[in-house]
Amino acid sequence: MSLDVQARGPELEPTMLDTEPAAREGSAAAVAGDAAPVAPVSEAERLFAVDALRGFALLGILAMNIVGFAWPWPAYDNPLRGGGFEGLDRVIWFFNHLVFEGKMMTIFSMLFGAGLVLMGERAAARGARVGWVYYRRVLWLLLFGLVHAYLIWDGDILVLYAECGLFLHLFRNQTPRTLILLGIAAMLCLVPIVLGIAVGLDAMKATAARVEAQTRAGQTPTSFDKRIHDLWKDNLQKEIAPTPEQEAKEWAKELAVYRGGYAGIVKHRAFDLLMEQTIGFLLGAGLFAASRMLLGMGLMKLGVFSATRSRRFYWWMAGLGYGIGLPLMVVDAIALINHRFTLEYELHGGIFYNAFGSLIVALGHVGLLMLIIQSGALSWLTRRLAAVGRMALSNYLTHSIVCTTLFYGYGFGLFGTIHRTGLAAIVLAIWIVQLVVSPIWLKSFRFGPAEWLWRSLTYWRLQPMRVHPEETEVVAA
Repeated sequence: MSLDVQARGPELEPTMLDTEPAAREGSAAAVAGDAAPVAPVSEAERLFAVDALRGFALLGILAMNIVGFAWPWPAYDNPLRGGGFEGLDRVIWFFNHLVFEGKMMTIFSMLFGAGLVLMGERAAARGARVGWVYYRRVLWLLLFGLVHAYLIWDGDILVLYAECGLFLHLFRNQTPRTLILLGIAAMLCLVPIVLGIAVGLDAMKATAARVEAQTRAGQTPTSFDKRIHDLWKDNLQKEIAPTPEQEAKEWAKELAVYRGGYAGIVKHRAFDLLMEQTIGFLLGAGLFAASRMLLGMGLMKLGVFSATRSRRFYWWMAGLGYGIGLPLMVVDAIALINHRFTLEYELHGGIFYNAFGSLIVALGHVGLLMLIIQSGALSWLTRRLAAVGRMALSNYLTHSIVCTTLFYGYGFGLFGTIHRTGLAAIVLAIWIVQLVVSPIWLKSFRFGPAEWLWRSLTYWRLQPMRVHPEETEVVAA
């Protein structure tokens, strides 16, 4: 397929919003000059490059999420805890850390912001207002995320994006430069937040040690120090610096829960999810995602994601992204291994290698994929990636349904049994299926099933599902 078809834009699921179509030529609204009603994007408006980029990110994120499906969550951040870390297992962890970890979420987040820019620009060109439509879409996304998180899988990302999306609309009219500077500023704000948390935890740990020393010496600690001691010992210490006994106990508990029944799993994860979606959002997760979204808005306004910049621009983007970002990721991987992946190390600055490095590598990914799309190379693959991207919400939810059924006790019960090499094989199998099935589905249907439901709820009317013969076929099998 020729890459000149750039007027084919995104569905922007599961992490971003699509635009609304201009009035069809010859329609009453177009002839009269009236503002067109708000509606989903037409086939002719799709941006092929954005679809392909989103499809690439969706498949890549499964390579990271698979560990969260298959093992207790500590294994996601610390491969020494589970999933294997010798031989090929270590090679797979290292590759995923360099190429996927943090990078895929970065691309999704940037495309969320890009979707708002597309939506606003096309609506403005027609004189349509999109504010209420935007917020309806975000609130439905929030509901989908809550159902997904509490009833299917606790690694959900939709709630975080919907929470950020509630504020993102306020920045839609800013210039590209302002948006990029705001995104960088938001990222830099993470530095004092994380280091401040580390300082506070160090003070609590020191206070707890002082209280214990005073107690052994027969002295009476202050009531304030005693409360700090109890908070550290009863709650925070097992999360930040657990003893081997505490680690083993929590690990055994997680294995038992997720090898058990559905009701027990739902009950077990509910409180932690609530904390992540509230306290975690305020303590940095929201700022991290929002910084990427703001950058995405700025980059979309500059035409970066639609493959419309020069090849020289994308060569520089890929070269700098990989030339700076990948060496930084190698340093990060070595440092993590040397510090045994402890949370204390990450809170004292180790987390910043990947927090900033993932953005740089993600921009390298974007530059490389835009070059491939511009050249027309690998069109058999980019067409399929675009199909996966157009059905991203459906494919994302499919990951959760298939993998929880495969690993959890109410399914095949493989939780905590398959190492990273085996998990990589499962990921590859899912990739192949979705790359094959998505184009076939889109030959007959305009949307994936989840996308259709989201749009129908957003626009308060059932959306046409079948592809009509006169519509342009975007993705060839």
